[in-house]
Amino acid sequence: MLRPISVLLLFTTASAAQAAPNVLGDWIIQDRSAIVTIAPCGKSVCGRIAKALIHKPNYPQTDVHNPNPALRAKPLIGLQIIGGFVPKTDRWDQGNIYDPESGKTYTSLLRLNSDGSLKVSGCILFFCQSQRWTRAH
Repeated sequence: MLRPISVLLLFTTASAAQAAPNVLGDWIIQDRSAIVTIAPCGKSVCGRIAKALIHKPNYPQTDVHNPNPALRAKPLIGLQIIGGFVPKTDRWDQGNIYDPESGKTYTSLLRLNSDGSLKVSGCILFFCQSQRWTRAH
């Protein structure tokens, strides 16, 4: 017969195993040009450009490639580029990632790698490209 504490531990362990990986925090993107902060947004997570690490000459400081002309004056710092993710057992799925350099939005997923880095994949139909982001310290 299971004691109440055993039942509680059993359910706690099972629910912890079902939780999506912790992707919250500051991440240095693959080309090391910026830091993106991922934080809770309701039941999902979202990510905003927190800091530019490389200042490219003649590079715009606003979202000039946005397909919506009304949004082109928004500063890149603070711009939400990740959102709408659904937590799964081993990843955050069905979200979107916005590329301010092209003005395009892609279906995306986030997966925490065993080395602690973050695999960020953006897809069009069945074609996906991935980047490896590392935690900022």
